[in-house]
Amino acid sequence: MHTAETVTLARLPSGVPVQTTVHIYEPADGTDGPTLYVQAAQHGREINGTEVLRRLHGRLERADLAGRVVAVPVADPLTFDRVSYTTPESLDSVHSNMNRVWPGDADGTLHERMAAALWEFAGDADAIVDLHTGSPDMLTHTVYRRDDDASRRLAEAFGVDLLLAEAAGEDAETEWSERNFDGKLRVAATNAEIPSITPELAHNKQLVESAIVAGVDGVLDVCRSLGILSGAPEPWDGRTYRNHLGRVTADTSGLFVAREDLELGREVSPNDHLGWVYDPTTYDVLQEVEAERAGLVYSITREATVTAGTTLVGIALPVDDGLAAEIDEAGPFADGDDELDI
Repeated sequence: MHTAETVTLARLPSGVPVQTTVHIYEPADGTDGPTLYVQAAQHGREINGTEVLRRLHGRLERADLAGRVVAVPVADPLTFDRVSYTTPESLDSVHSNMNRVWPGDADGTLHERMAAALWEFAGDADAIVDLHTGSPDMLTHTVYRRDDDASRRLAEAFGVDLLLAEAAGEDAETEWSERNFDGKLRVAATNAEIPSITPELAHNKQLVESAIVAGVDGVLDVCRSLGILSGAPEPWDGRTYRNHLGRVTADTSGLFVAREDLELGREVSPNDHLGWVYDPTTYDVLQEVEAERAGLVYSITREATVTAGTTLVGIALPVDDGLAAEIDEAGPFADGDDELDI
C-alpha cells in the first residue's frame, strides 16, 4: 500500500510554505515490521538519488512488503530549486547547509526547522539511507560511522565496492568540529542508535545511469537485509578505507592541472606527484601537488579554477594501517620531476 503526504517543512518570510512529499510504502494488511527511512536531494544539485526513488516507486508499490519504507525524494526544496549545495544567506545566514543541523530544532533557523520536520519520520526508523551525489570524477562509495557495527552491516548490504569509514566525535580530526560534522543526518542518526549510511552516487547535476542503478539495487538490498523484502543481499566483497584524512588540498589559488595518468581507483604512496597548481597570468608553478599519505584515489577535482583550501584529490586511507605497507613505497607517481607543459 502506498500513501503520499505533503509535509510543510518551514515557511518563508512571505508566508509561502516550504513543502515536500513524503511517500510511505507499507503492507496492505497492516503487518508490523521494520521501517527504512530513505531521502534524497538534501543538497539540491545532487539529483541521482531523486531518480533512484522515482524508479523504486513502482517496485515498492507492487512489492509484498513485510515492513515500511518512508521515502523523501526532495529533502531540501530550497536548494533543489536553485540547483545548489546550500541556501542563500538571506534564507538561513546561520546554517546554509541543511546537513549540518540534524536532528533539527522546531524553533530554530529555517534549515533547523526543515530538519526537525523530517526527523519526525527519520527518528522513528530502524535504519536510514541518506542518498547523496559526489563530484563528477568520483568513485561511487558508501560512508558509514567507523566502529558502528550496525551501520557497517547496512553499508555492506547497500553493496557498492568501496566503503569509507568516517570517524566521528572525539575520535575524529580537528576539522570535524570546525565543519560541524556532528550535525550530519548520518551522525545524528547513529548517535540516536539508528544505523545510518550515506551512499555517494557520482555525480552532480546530471542523471548518470550507472549511479542510479547502483542506488536502486542498493536500496532494494538494504530492504532485503532488514527483512522488509524477501531474499537476501549478495555477500559484500569490496574494500574499506577511511574518509577525509587523506585529502590533498590547494596551498594557494590558481589553476589545477592533474597529471594525465592520475586515475580513480589508483593506489598512491606518500610524495607521489599528482599534478600542479599554477598562476594563470605568469604561468609560474605555485604548487607541486603531492600525496601526503598512502591510499586510494577516489575523487579528482576537474573544475580547474581553485582557491586555497580546495580539495584537489580525495585519497581514502586504509582502515588497517598495516595495509598501507602493502603499497609499493615508490608508488606509481613517485617521479615528481615531470614538467607542466604550458
